[in-house]
Amino acid sequence: MTEAAANGREAELTAHYGLCDEALRDQDRDCWLACLFAPAAERRHLHALYAFACEIADVRTRVTQPLLGEMRLRWWLDALATESGGAGGGARAHPVADALLDTVERCGLPRDEIAALIEAHSFDLYDDPMPTLAELETYCAKAVAAPLRWSAQCLGAVLDAETAKAMQDAGLALGLTKLLRALPRHAAAGQVYVPLDVLARHGASAQDVIERRATPGLQAALAELRALARAHYALARQAAPHLGAAQAALLPAAVAPLALDAMERRARNPFGEPPEPAQWRRQWRLWRAARGVGLC
Repeated sequence: MTEAAANGREAELTAHYGLCDEALRDQDRDCWLACLFAPAAERRHLHALYAFACEIADVRTRVTQPLLGEMRLRWWLDALATESGGAGGGARAHPVADALLDTVERCGLPRDEIAALIEAHSFDLYDDPMPTLAELETYCAKAVAAPLRWSAQCLGAVLDAETAKAMQDAGLALGLTKLLRALPRHAAAGQVYVPLDVLARHGASAQDVIERRATPGLQAALAELRALARAHYALARQAAPHLGAAQAALLPAAVAPLALDAMERRARNPFGEPPEPAQWRRQWRLWRAARGVGLC
């Protein structure tokens, strides 16, 4: 590659990373704010990872039928499968895909785990209810915890067993919180992420979710999931001070307790407008969490 071509390629990448920054700020402001506390040199890689995660999570809302969603997910899998970014390197024209592939190559991220995230979101395309709590945690581990682990790798952290476990717990806490907050939207679309075994344990059903019946049983099932999210968060918080460079990768999960608190205050009306903690409270919590303690 000539010097001019190399400079042109670098300018293109810079522009694509910039678009990831903008996309993340628009789609997940809390995560974008959390990334601001990462070292500037690595921040663009975090933007690429999380903009990609948002892109995949949003596939259902962009298609009119599951087959079209499957085709979109397949395009991403094909792009990831080859060093050139898909047949003929065509994925490089997609800003988020280009930035992601560059991040994967520069940071040595596991392509099989990224493919697992893409495949996990095929569940979103259909209206089958989440069967079990174990399967829900597996979904959250692949879709939410894995990007936290990759961001730790981008930050130069050593992914030993303790670090990986902390990222898993933080990701499960964040993933469960996000799904609980999205309950009204999912119910309106006929989706049920509250596991059937948890619903049955409390005498509730998937139909209660779809028909938006806030029965005592459903309220108890949601309370169980909130408690589980808090338990995972507590484990991640306990481990955070010992993680070194990986602490910054935990920050996207730092706002989860605020959302859980807000949901508990409106537990009798889980299908109302999702409670939104004040922006200043979220930013304040992120700032406190970034002051060397990892989580608070």
